[in-house]
Amino acid sequence: MRLISTLVMCSSLFCSTTQAANYSVSSPDGTIEFTIDDRQSQPKYQVKFNDKQLLSNSKLGFEFKHAPAMRNNLEIAKATTSNYQDTWQQPWGEARLIEDHHNELAVSFRDIDNKKSAYLLRVRVFNDGLGFRYEVNQSNALYITKELTEFNFVDSQHSTAWWIPARGWNRYEYTYNTTALQKAAHVHTPFTLKNADGVHISVHEAALVDYAAMTLNQRRPGTFVADLTPWSDGIRVKTNGQFKTPWRTLQIGDAAIDLLNSHLILNLNEPNKLGDVSWVEPGKYLGIWWGMHIGKNTWGSGEKHGATTAHTREYLSFAAKHGFDGVLVEGWNTGWDGDWFFNGDVFSFTQNYPDFDIKAIGEYAKQVGARLIGHHETSGNVSNYRLQMKDAFELYQQIGVRQVKTGYVADGGNIKRIDERGHARFEWHDGQFMVNEYLHNVKQAANYHISINTHEPIKDTGLRRTYPNWLSREGARGQEFNAWGTPPNPPEHTPMLAFTRMLAGPMDFTPGIFDMSFNGLGDKTNRPQTTLAKQLALYVVLYSPIQMAADLPKNYLAKADAFKFIKDVPTDWESSIALSGEVGDYVVFARKERQRGKYTGKDWYLGAITDEHARTITVKLDFLEPNQKFEAQIYQDGKNAQWKTNPYDINISKRLVTNKDKLTLTLATSGGTAIRFKAL
Repeated sequence: MRLISTLVMCSSLFCSTTQAANYSVSSPDGTIEFTIDDRQSQPKYQVKFNDKQLLSNSKLGFEFKHAPAMRNNLEIAKATTSNYQDTWQQPWGEARLIEDHHNELAVSFRDIDNKKSAYLLRVRVFNDGLGFRYEVNQSNALYITKELTEFNFVDSQHSTAWWIPARGWNRYEYTYNTTALQKAAHVHTPFTLKNADGVHISVHEAALVDYAAMTLNQRRPGTFVADLTPWSDGIRVKTNGQFKTPWRTLQIGDAAIDLLNSHLILNLNEPNKLGDVSWVEPGKYLGIWWGMHIGKNTWGSGEKHGATTAHTREYLSFAAKHGFDGVLVEGWNTGWDGDWFFNGDVFSFTQNYPDFDIKAIGEYAKQVGARLIGHHETSGNVSNYRLQMKDAFELYQQIGVRQVKTGYVADGGNIKRIDERGHARFEWHDGQFMVNEYLHNVKQAANYHISINTHEPIKDTGLRRTYPNWLSREGARGQEFNAWGTPPNPPEHTPMLAFTRMLAGPMDFTPGIFDMSFNGLGDKTNRPQTTLAKQLALYVVLYSPIQMAADLPKNYLAKADAFKFIKDVPTDWESSIALSGEVGDYVVFARKERQRGKYTGKDWYLGAITDEHARTITVKLDFLEPNQKFEAQIYQDGKNAQWKTNPYDINISKRLVTNKDKLTLTLATSGGTAIRFKAL
């Protein structure tokens, strides 16, 4: 580890000029440069990549309800620099070892007239991007009404953007738009774009704690302003005057896959605060879930009730027989009857329906060796959930539950909380109140050695590093939209997610649907718009430490040869490499298994998926270890496969390969290839 702090001086990495009004810091490899100045008494920053301007004259600062704005009349009082290099280990993840190598610039601003401190801007520049945050210590800076941070993109009229709308009713669950940059009005992050030089950029944030989520609002063409999600009373952030904002992040690369190979977001989060987390377990699970979405079962009680003792026993037996770690059961607790979307006031998190004996299920799970995975749906009433949270986790701990899926189904802006006066207030999922509420749930769960998979979540900002029991989350349009979405997710959706939503962190997309024709084939019905091979490849492409085999057991037994890949593929990785791809078009990932349990740490896996266009991709196998033979077990679209009318045509084959070989992958329309490279 190397950590050096100095006063700013001119060098190849750090430079001050023009009477200390201008400071720069570069990435360790020199490709990225961040510059800040106080000219015209208003702090602004610029970013260059490969000596070309990416962002120019982007403003900084705040406005407050009762305090003077930190906008104008400011000057740089002091600047210090440091550099840092270390490698740290994830307890689980897409890679075991993460290198953190960055240069830092810390710039203090003060009022020109009274010389009082305003804020410190801390900047860290890595080879894959940069992050900056504000650090404020002002007794009257209590209510932030606006953050003034800008992202002013150069040559915006020739740039392309991929985005979903912010502050809409459906939270983050939209299909992505591909437009000219200037057509992106108000967007969520991660926000991905490509400029005229082909440089790819993702704007996001890291370490979102006790602060409102940042959305981006395009004001002037090419200039996006931080638009913090407000409380119900209109205040953006409530503080005690001493606060650090999340890191405002830019991931930058020459090619689209450079974004996928970045660890910037994780590196800007604090290390693990939970201590020993050996109880946190990656793995695969089944669920009494898909049957509800396709109308076979119901969440509520009655003759089609899915969460029954008998039904759960069947799933647990199937899971144990086929090597799955657990079974998610939704609809076991009272409160689901009626329109459960609005049942947040009446859910019980400890009382089971009469036809679900939760204690007997817990015992049966121990006998067969597959755990019960818990479920807490709040329907947006977080106060009702918080009152019961401790008892709910205690119950789950008693019966051996180690993972819980939480749900916050409610329209955006309709999260119900009861304030200190007993009045109902309605908040956004990504406002400061809910940012804290989600984290409270994760911390509480950790007290009982329980891990959390959040649905209808706050977006991921890398907090899984700090709280490793926050395993995964939703935060995008998932597989369930293929059952009833109208329209379902289009063929480009998953290759789009790889370069947008997945840059934030793991997603519980719930892949593995084998019956594509429950509503009939063709392109006019609600159904997965993919081939069978693409469903397999999603297990490698869309990373999560917990992966669901989402379909019904009978559908897996009907296609046992293809099911073998789901049984084989791990969810915890020694290393991951994005090999090729373009945003929304296609992507190819290779991942090496991490040594854990039945996994030896020697095998590699590959996943390749495409949009509505069939394509042929040549993949070099130079990521494999040299002087080692592998059996490539290939699950590839058949020659007649295409997603609309023939999604099931799959070719399963084997061949010997080494790292000197190449493979030609033939992907059908909305198709894919999944490969296990078994070390020999």
